[in-house]
Amino acid sequence: MIKSEKLYSDIAPTRLRNRKEKFRKARNIPFWVWVADRVFFRMLSHRFYALRIQNLELYEKRNKDYPCVFYATHMNWWDGIVGYNLMRRAFKVRRVRMMIEEMNRFPLFSLAGAFPINKASAQEAMKSLKYIVDDMNASDMGLWIFPQGIVRPPNNRPIEFQTGLAYIGQNIAKKHGGVNLIPVAVNYTFLREDRPECLAVVSEPIIITKENADFDRHEFTQKIQTEFERVCDNQLKCLSEGDVTGYEYIFRQELPWNRKLEKKLKHIALDKNAPV
Repeated sequence: MIKSEKLYSDIAPTRLRNRKEKFRKARNIPFWVWVADRVFFRMLSHRFYALRIQNLELYEKRNKDYPCVFYATHMNWWDGIVGYNLMRRAFKVRRVRMMIEEMNRFPLFSLAGAFPINKASAQEAMKSLKYIVDDMNASDMGLWIFPQGIVRPPNNRPIEFQTGLAYIGQNIAKKHGGVNLIPVAVNYTFLREDRPECLAVVSEPIIITKENADFDRHEFTQKIQTEFERVCDNQLKCLSEGDVTGYEYIFRQELPWNRKLEKKLKHIALDKNAPV
């Protein structure tokens, strides 16, 4: 019998391995962005029946003169792929930024907007935070971040954020005039199909400007993580009750012929059993 491995660790991978990581600046090379759009969508659409989003209209409440920082929980390998697809297909972000640990394993990602973070030391991690603050200088830019800083088990509670998100938001606002923080609750579940679905809920943007950026980062982090946990809990409650009201499809799989036939036969059976 094979023993179960330990699935989650409180120590970041780059700190565990303690290897020298080369820093690569994020770029948006049109050809590689085109490739990333298709590869990441294909990966998602081949494994999931659907990607749905709720409250997309709240995204329109952002200040359109400022860049956006989207934040979500980090529970599995798919989170980055989902984040990329949401930014490009739902939020229509033109220039994507994604912070990836151990990015030296995937150096080409830097050509489509990714940049590394090395958590071997606080000083190394701070280099990435300072870099993205300087880089996020235009309204067509969007950064996807996982404020927990590490992969946690699905629906783990309490949700605990590190202060990196508060640092980024505060300093982008001070340096570039303002920033939108966009909370996005993401969950994965099986509904009525033979493949899982990914469901995202958008919350009201938190707009930080130069004028209101002098806040205590620890207090701010506590506040937004509490509010975000409430949104995630509400999403989880709705899904447990089978309530997917208000979700829009970003994509949905075409059913294969045998599933279409199965649905058709079910409808015929229901019609025959209907009261006269």
